[in-house]
Amino acid sequence: MQIAFIGLGIMGRPMALNLLRGGHRLSVWARRVESMQPLLAAGATGAASAGEAARGADLVISMVADAPDVAEVMRAVAGGAAPGLVAVDMSTIAPAAARRIGEELAAAGVDFVDAPVSGGEAGAVAGSLSIMAGGSEAAFARALSALQCLGQSIVHVGPSGAGQVAKAANQIVTGMGVLAVAEAMVFAAKNGVDRAKMREALLGGFASSKILENHGQRMIDRDFKPGFKSWMHAKDLDIVMQTAHELGLCLPGAAVAGQMFNAMVGCGLGEEDSVAVLKLLEALSGQS
Repeated sequence: MQIAFIGLGIMGRPMALNLLRGGHRLSVWARRVESMQPLLAAGATGAASAGEAARGADLVISMVADAPDVAEVMRAVAGGAAPGLVAVDMSTIAPAAARRIGEELAAAGVDFVDAPVSGGEAGAVAGSLSIMAGGSEAAFARALSALQCLGQSIVHVGPSGAGQVAKAANQIVTGMGVLAVAEAMVFAAKNGVDRAKMREALLGGFASSKILENHGQRMIDRDFKPGFKSWMHAKDLDIVMQTAHELGLCLPGAAVAGQMFNAMVGCGLGEEDSVAVLKLLEALSGQS
């Protein structure tokens, strides 16, 4: 399959490499030319624009920062689209924005699938992402072989926008989960209890989770290298709260988690991984 991949940041670059390893032909484009170099070295063809990358492609995949970026890329793609093109956006944007973009592309004869991911940089590198897809059954089926190069759990959630709804729900759970584990770490330390032993004990009971297992260990190791930056989690939870306001939903836990990640950005921790919320809690608790 001829695939165009647009957006080669911390997630997009390893995802594109996995498509090449899966035997797909790849054209790539990114705003920063240097981001394209690892892909060109691996056999991809570089393009001068998103529209040029998409020309002649069977499938277009984008992985960019936010809804305005997705809309800009997809308009460029639609401008030179061949009949029957499927465009898959794997960024995290608001469900309403995904639906609007899907409608615009449908008018141009392009099928749109919103397919945000969970799993961070490690999952992108390993090809083990969780992919949540929204769009028509037919468009999803045509994109599936490419998605299987990128993830292990691939679920067609429903119509256009449904993938983004699932991703927003994912960010509620992970945002509150990271904050809960960080609070447990601060609580244990303030009580003079070894954090590693506390984590080991919790992993044997109902408190066990992937977040406690993986991110809890990173907190103990003070490993704050970004796999998923704090500003990104703040942005995602802002999407959750905007959607909640539109629907009249009460989501107090998500609101608190969002404010904590906003505070991290304000404190200069926005470029660190979301597990660095531990540092903010330690400072507020007099542990730093």
